[in-house]
Amino acid sequence: MKPLTPDHAPNEGEQRRRRLQLLGLNDSEPEAKFDRIARLAGSLAQAPLAMVNFISDDRQMFRGMYTPPTAAEDTAGESDGRGIAFDLNSIPEIAREAPIDYGFCPHVVAQGSQLALDDVFDYPRFKGNPLVNEMGVRAYLGTPLLDHTGQILGTVCVADMRPRQWDSRHMEGMQNLAETLLSEFQLRDSLLAQQQEMFAVFDGAPFPIMLTQGPNHLLRYANAKQGASFGRVQQLSAGRESLPGLDAVGVFATMDRAYHTGQTASLAEARIASYDATTPQNFTFTCTPVRLSPKAPVSGVLTVAVNITHQSPTQNEAQQMAAEFTSQVERLGSGGVPGWSQARPAI
Repeated sequence: MKPLTPDHAPNEGEQRRRRLQLLGLNDSEPEAKFDRIARLAGSLAQAPLAMVNFISDDRQMFRGMYTPPTAAEDTAGESDGRGIAFDLNSIPEIAREAPIDYGFCPHVVAQGSQLALDDVFDYPRFKGNPLVNEMGVRAYLGTPLLDHTGQILGTVCVADMRPRQWDSRHMEGMQNLAETLLSEFQLRDSLLAQQQEMFAVFDGAPFPIMLTQGPNHLLRYANAKQGASFGRVQQLSAGRESLPGLDAVGVFATMDRAYHTGQTASLAEARIASYDATTPQNFTFTCTPVRLSPKAPVSGVLTVAVNITHQSPTQNEAQQMAAEFTSQVERLGSGGVPGWSQARPAI
């Protein structure tokens, strides 16, 4: 969504949150590629806990995680033989997500360099951390996880429940693992560029168009007419809060129906003040569920508005445009669209 409302300059944490949202990494949904990196990190360091941790402005998201199997679970001979493993299931609230003050990864992000703690108890500022008190962590090694633009997104880290010395081999190996993910972030940016090319086709459409994501209708795209008619809003903001005028006349309730039923829903007529007109205008809204492939669950909603103040409420052109837009989203989605989950069902 190109047009944005000028606002305050975001702080570093907010910038990182927006970057993670654009890349589709701002939740704790596990991904196999990140779990593999965590597994390699754990093997390299012979540590009972390894993670690929993405850090937003208010939480940590462990999209990659590895703990060696316990003796009872080890049917493939993969245990390190020490009989020590973290029981993350005993602390479900941090199994794949944690508060921003939990552990040591936020310190790695803040300082922008590796953090090696051979024994947490040697550092007064760290030994009272909840990760020490609740999980018994005594040693930690974290490496900043940067994307190809230089933005720090989180960490690749390992931890142990006994003091130990992290040597240069561990530190260099962790750095190399973090760098292997550069191509993943570059690929996601490439897909974002393809999205922008697709969106550009609809920038000059005569109808207000917006594409939202998920049940909270996060705004992924709005064309120029949408901004001119109903106001320009921040990308990836929650639609209801950002466009209260549309919510008040029932547009978002109609979008809810489209999202939850998987069927196109229409608001036949709504009278609303428009920024590009001196008097309130009558609009009809067509809300089309969007899927990344024909058989995938609903990922978002495409909403097309038509001003019917001075014309009959024909929607043929708007419906054709919606069909073309959703078709292009499906074609792009087959390659994987950042921020759009195909695995998560509509709720």
